[in-house]
Amino acid sequence: MTIGVLGLQGDFREHLWALQKLQVETIVVKTVEDLRKTKGLIIPGGESTTIGKLARLTGIADELEKLVDQDFPIYGTCAGMILLAKQIVNYPYQYSFGFMDIVVERNAYGRQVESFEVNLDIPSTGGLFKAIFIRAPKIVEWGEGVEVLARYGDSPVLVRQGNLLASSFHPELGQDLRIHKYFLEMAGVKHAGIC
Repeated sequence: MTIGVLGLQGDFREHLWALQKLQVETIVVKTVEDLRKTKGLIIPGGESTTIGKLARLTGIADELEKLVDQDFPIYGTCAGMILLAKQIVNYPYQYSFGFMDIVVERNAYGRQVESFEVNLDIPSTGGLFKAIFIRAPKIVEWGEGVEVLARYGDSPVLVRQGNLLASSFHPELGQDLRIHKYFLEMAGVKHAGIC
């Protein structure tokens, strides 16, 4: 089964590397036709405004809306989380897919120069995970159907709602593949057991 990585903008290559290391068939998704070849999608970090505009322009946004209604698995990291959110408090007119019952604040953990790494306790992936935060969004509200898998301080930074997964941080920039494995297992995709 093929997992797609949205390749309109952002750090999609790093996600491809992680999936390929797990020996999963991958495709860079740039068109609706590409998307239709997949059994799940990762929306990478990058510039959420640009990714959102290009997703609408290419028709990918409309296709995703249909697929989400069929429990299509999606994982959004950083900008991908912003796009999955139902609302962006500090950019209320920015487009988002609105698939997850979360409200986010863009760049809430600081600017690029204030990027940081921290060990998060993520029991669902086996314990401590080194998370990399770069201009990361913060979840400021979440609905009852949203499962909080990890927190930084009091704020959720890894959440799941059905077949949707979102993280404020960038697991693709590290060597630890457990978050990607978790997503693949959500999607029902077999992978190599490499961590």
